[in-house]
Amino acid sequence: MSILSKFLKGTAVAATALGLTLSAAQAEKKDLTIAYVEWSDAVVATNVIKAALEDKGYKVKIVPLSGAAMWQAVATDEADAMVAAWLPGTHAAYYDKLKAKVDNLGPNVTGAKIGWAVPTYVDITTIEDIKKDPAKFGGKVIGIDPGAGLMKASEKAIKEYGLPVKLVEGSDATMVAALKDAYAKKEPIVITTWTPHWMFATWDLKYLDDPKGVFGGEETVNTIVSTKLKEESPEAYKILDGFNLSLADEQALMVENEKPGADPAATAKAWVAANKAKVDAWSK
Repeated sequence: MSILSKFLKGTAVAATALGLTLSAAQAEKKDLTIAYVEWSDAVVATNVIKAALEDKGYKVKIVPLSGAAMWQAVATDEADAMVAAWLPGTHAAYYDKLKAKVDNLGPNVTGAKIGWAVPTYVDITTIEDIKKDPAKFGGKVIGIDPGAGLMKASEKAIKEYGLPVKLVEGSDATMVAALKDAYAKKEPIVITTWTPHWMFATWDLKYLDDPKGVFGGEETVNTIVSTKLKEESPEAYKILDGFNLSLADEQALMVENEKPGADPAATAKAWVAANKAKVDAWSK
């Protein structure tokens, strides 16, 4: 809890001791911090929930972090929530370690998955096929931020399939940039990826089959909050508990965010304003 939050809470206690009456709205903590990873889907979801909460009078700060730091921030109450927890597989290690220190409100997006993909013009269908001619791909698989669950699964895939390739660390942005360049030249490339992601609506891509099941099956993206949030901000807790987006809505917003001059915060605010019924349902 921040110094300001502690002060406000202390003020509420003192006022009660003096026999003054505070309404629930006055007592509720209104300054919230939401942690997120800078993946295209997480940027969309985080900005949408931020806009929805701000419409209800909350002051929301969003903070970009690595996956591990995002989980740690919520577990230590440095952040009040995140809406970017991939379970049961991708973030399993974080969840197993910290589940006693956080509150899992369940899925906000269903039908998610992770894996490796190639442009459809590349004539391979499975991860095993890379072994036939790894030089065709420069002996590389283009990855994202180090430490991400997808990267850990990718390292395991390289070992499980015995692939003579290097996993290149980077970010969502550097991975997409490499794909864009290769696609323009019709060059072979293997990327680490996930759904939902706007690039599937932009380029013709296909997931590589994973016969060993290294990347697991369907996943959900979950909302994780501080164990203190329900008591400190019950209305915000209710909104976060109800928060959900369809894959179609999220990917459409991602595409909007990739347009020249797009601002994710403005895109989210416009979506919230245009989808009042959906947003209102989150707090019911």
